[in-house]
Amino acid sequence: MAAEDPSVSGVAGRYATALFDLARDEKSVDAVKSDLDKFNALLNESADLKRLVRSPVFSAEAQLKALSAVLDKAGISGITAKFLKVLTSNRRLFAVADVIRAYNALVANFKGEATAEVTVAEALNDKNLDALKAALKSVTGKDVALNVKIDPSIIGGLVVKVGSRMVDSSLRTKLNSIKHAMKEAG
Repeated sequence: MAAEDPSVSGVAGRYATALFDLARDEKSVDAVKSDLDKFNALLNESADLKRLVRSPVFSAEAQLKALSAVLDKAGISGITAKFLKVLTSNRRLFAVADVIRAYNALVANFKGEATAEVTVAEALNDKNLDALKAALKSVTGKDVALNVKIDPSIIGGLVVKVGSRMVDSSLRTKLNSIKHAMKEAG
């Protein structure tokens, strides 16, 4: 299965595939995804946790002790907690973000879904989100989960990436192309 999706290769892909196979056997694919997403959110919110995960200075024992406390406090247990502890013991915790991304890709593939990375200048309302999902479904033929990021620097419009396909209709890109055309003409 991992060979079908280029986003699940290497060390992260092997760990994600092993976790996915275990979660599927245990009928807990969604529960593990939820726990991994919760851990990923903690990782994105905490500079200290990022440092713990990425720094080779911490011993595996120190990482494991700190990670256990974080998992307990976050209410992450079961397969996900055991898996994150195995990553830590194997000195591969630094790859956890890539493992989570690869796991989510495997889950989407398993469910026949696609994930779109969407960047917008400001938050979209439910009506616009539904319209975007419907448009992407008509293009991909799959249900599309949206991973929306807000980046005011794009000024307006949106950037959508599904797999290796990207559509950039941001005002920043349009303005830059006009600026380059004016430079070449002048």
